[in-house]
Amino acid sequence: MQSTDKSTFAARADGSRRAHSLRLVNLVKKYGALSAVDNVSLDIARGEFLTLLGPSGSGKTTLLMMLAGFVMPTSGHIEVDDQDVTHLPPERRNFGMVFQGYALFPHMTVADNIAYPLKVRSVAKDEIARRVAWAMSLVRLGGFGERYPRQLSGGQQQRVAIARALVFDPLVVLFDEPLGALDRKLRAEVQAEFKTLHQELGTTFVYVTHDQEEALSMSDRIAIVDGGHIIQAGRPDELYERPRTRFVANFLGTSNCFAGKVAGRDGEAIVIDVAGARIRHRGAAAEDCAAGRDVAFALRPEKLKLAPAAREDLNSVRGTIADVTYLGANLHVSVETEALGRLAVTMPAWSEGGTPVAGAETWVSWPSNATVVLADEVAA
Repeated sequence: MQSTDKSTFAARADGSRRAHSLRLVNLVKKYGALSAVDNVSLDIARGEFLTLLGPSGSGKTTLLMMLAGFVMPTSGHIEVDDQDVTHLPPERRNFGMVFQGYALFPHMTVADNIAYPLKVRSVAKDEIARRVAWAMSLVRLGGFGERYPRQLSGGQQQRVAIARALVFDPLVVLFDEPLGALDRKLRAEVQAEFKTLHQELGTTFVYVTHDQEEALSMSDRIAIVDGGHIIQAGRPDELYERPRTRFVANFLGTSNCFAGKVAGRDGEAIVIDVAGARIRHRGAAAEDCAAGRDVAFALRPEKLKLAPAAREDLNSVRGTIADVTYLGANLHVSVETEALGRLAVTMPAWSEGGTPVAGAETWVSWPSNATVVLADEVAA
């Protein structure tokens, strides 16, 4: 680990900054009989924007707090650039931290809040002034240095917290649901700023959220956490297009999930019998699904199409429109089918074919490569 003394800081601030890797190895955190984190291992690459995504109580915040040093693991260890930091206190890890509640000092100006990490590291005054000016410019707060937190909007206070986390050139920056207190429009703006900041700095970011859109829009990679375990990790597009379990398929967006039995093959596709309906699946995991095998699969709502008649070149099931919800750019349509139960369909709100009407008969169709076999739920 690099020290955080004045000479080291000055050298790194002059441009020798580099990203740092993290490794979580068999981390366990128990509270009595409860395992908040259960044997988690994860490699985070240098300069990566990694998001820990999961519902409340999944263990993602406990993982972050162990990274920060605020919570000691029951077992396992944490490495930075292959050096064990598991038992280092938070102040010696040299990590930046941004909290949901900002944690700004109300009696200090913006400039003094940002300068605080530098002062406790005994950085020279002229260097503090230079670094504070740089950090304020980075988060677009130039000219706000003499204001107090109470004089700022929520978004501006968040920028101060980010600047304070970045000003001392941390090895890694940790974010604990930092946008939770912002309204939807402002959240979207700050998400874009986070992504731009990460691209400009190249620093390793570890971000915790329960918001799927946040994770998808900003991350290089997402680790989905539930029950103290990492269920699946990968690029946003990989997780969305190829979920391994029902939990991932339903937590990261919305999916129609079904279970059936492989009836046979049709060229490159497998044919799945679902309550008497024959569904063709072509693509990942098809080669592993032998006849007679139980299989579960997922189908994203936006990959479904409504039509007045069945399509011979597509999977098609007959149904009745149960409900139509207007969502601005899109419509959410629920279709009740005999074979597959209720299907969720997402379609553009404007269509030359007109708007679906509740009670109308329709056919729901999709291509054979639109389905995803849930590999963890394929029975032998």
